[in-house]
Amino acid sequence: MDFAFSPEQLRIREAITRLCQRFDAAYWLERDSDGVFPHEFHRAVADAGWLGIAMPQEFGGAGLGITEAALMMQAISESGAGFSGASSVHMNIFGLNPVVVHGSAEQKKRWLPPLIHGEEKACFAVTEPDAGLNTAKTKTAAQRDGDRYLLRGQKIWISTAQVAAKMLVLARTSPAKADSRSTEGLSLFYTDLDRRHVEVREIAKMGRRAVDSNLLFIEELPVPERDRIGEEGKGFEYLLHGLNPERILIAAEAVGLGRAALHRAVDYAKERVVFDRPIGQNQAIQHPLARCWMELEAADLMVFKAAALYDRGEACGAEANAAKYLAAEACFRACEQAMLTHGGMGYAKEFHIERFLREAMIPRLAPVSPQLILCFIAEKVLGLPKSY
Repeated sequence: MDFAFSPEQLRIREAITRLCQRFDAAYWLERDSDGVFPHEFHRAVADAGWLGIAMPQEFGGAGLGITEAALMMQAISESGAGFSGASSVHMNIFGLNPVVVHGSAEQKKRWLPPLIHGEEKACFAVTEPDAGLNTAKTKTAAQRDGDRYLLRGQKIWISTAQVAAKMLVLARTSPAKADSRSTEGLSLFYTDLDRRHVEVREIAKMGRRAVDSNLLFIEELPVPERDRIGEEGKGFEYLLHGLNPERILIAAEAVGLGRAALHRAVDYAKERVVFDRPIGQNQAIQHPLARCWMELEAADLMVFKAAALYDRGEACGAEANAAKYLAAEACFRACEQAMLTHGGMGYAKEFHIERFLREAMIPRLAPVSPQLILCFIAEKVLGLPKSY
């Protein structure tokens, strides 16, 4: 068992860190204030060739694994960009995994290069207002109409829909059985986000203002049959190929954000002098920060265990979910402790901690709740009866 990263992996992390240095904390504070999508950052990542880090080389990607992608996303978040920076490129890394695995050669050639080169942005349209995590209750319908489908329904908490040209959307192509919780009959499409048929309504929210979240109203959206991924009715099965990578990446980003907060808290504790001594000399300050470091490092080990399993083609559902849970909790506690270490100054935007604390709620809530992860571990790992 080797816990060390390879020289190539370390070079990737160093290269991403250097790129992120061009976008300092002031840049992200401005994006958090004005709510403008970080186009300059997205363009820089694309120009450096990183948007396709886990995409096939034949389509312009780097052909690397989720381990390398997790290193990249963690470095972005840890730079101080937090989830504002990570979320602006997050969809590229995991979102089209169903296309990579199940898409036709023609679809990959048509869809992947524009995303990799930063020419198009995409959004992930799965969650619905009345279904939440119960995907079997998806109501968005795709009605056959010759060689196309007509989509109608609603989606919620759809990130980047304000700037996206494409969307990966899950819709029902056959009615759900009244007495069934099965996900059969759901199909997956990657198609144009045609605003003549899709109203995109932004949701005002607590944090990560630079990367929009939205409610979509889809009304008779025409989708060509060639935009359907794989077989009709197998969409949820295909979607599963992207869920574990997403949990791993979210976890890596959470560890990065927690570390960013911890770094700032430690620096402040060294510099802030009260009663003629730095506050970092006090155990009441030292011990909580030391505990945060340990929790983040432990979560990090689970992140890269899950990533390694995924890249080897082994089952990693338990590890990916555990990584997301542990990293989210460690991130939140690190950001909270950074706020407490700064005292009143942590509440001031110029110190960036309040932004980190707001963003720390994201991995606790999405893409799956901590309660559902606990249910999953209880059932799938411990063998306890299903509780939902």
